Amino acid sequence: MNRIDETGISRAIIAAYHEKLTDRIAGDVIIVGAGPAGMTAAYYLAGEGLKVTLLEKRLSPGGGVWGGGMAMNEAVVQEDALELLEEMDVRYNSCLGGLYTVDAIELAAALCLKALKAGAVILNLVTAEDVCLHGGRVTGVVANRSMIAGALPVDPITFSAGAVVDATGHDAVVVETLRRRGLIKSLAEGRPVCEGPMDAASGEAFVIERAGEAFPGLWVSGMSVCATFGGPRMGPIFGGMLLSGKRVAGLIAAALSGK
Repeated sequence: MNRIDETGISRAIIAAYHEKLTDRIAGDVIIVGAGPAGMTAAYYLAGEGLKVTLLEKRLSPGGGVWGGGMAMNEAVVQEDALELLEEMDVRYNSCLGGLYTVDAIELAAALCLKALKAGAVILNLVTAEDVCLHGGRVTGVVANRSMIAGALPVDPITFSAGAVVDATGHDAVVVETLRRRGLIKSLAEGRPVCEGPMDAASGEAFVIERAGEAFPGLWVSGMSVCATFGGPRMGPIFGGMLLSGKRVAGLIAAALSGK
């Protein structure tokens, strides 16, 4: 067995990451937030041959999936999402009321693996600080290391893309960078400019139906839809998150292809 050289290990990591990062500075789609909606969108977009990069502020992709409900690692989906689960090779069990349970760990792991194998790249511990705006259109994401952003006076770098997706969940971080500057007026159509109280059935429908472009070049998916357009939250049912990601992927693929 060859002697393992510690500096050789470090060189291998640096070289591989540098190559990956350099390749992903410019691409077709940047998705901010590698939760269930973001990873589903990445899977379908990468499957269309698009260059897709997910930026995830936490160490582990998966968003809120891992904890299921109140740290009980089972998640619920409705029948409409079963076809998608089967495509992701995720097992499920039937329960009362037309609902199905899935092991939350299996679901999160499957989403990660499917997105990566489709060709998407996930850069974890990277957080969005701002957007790049040209001609009234979002053209990229200003990003920094999660441990640095807001803690140290270190400048970020920019990732550019033809489309940016805010899949950051309840906080709608990317949308908020525009809203606080008054660039996005209220999109909530008379509702509060935040997500509403829990209404699982309405929330599931809302997060799918309203997934789309919130500002030129900026799309929303998952709970960011509710935070942006004033829809209700839905709790630990994840079918809507998956279907919202699939819907926004289809809309973006069509937009980028000019259809």
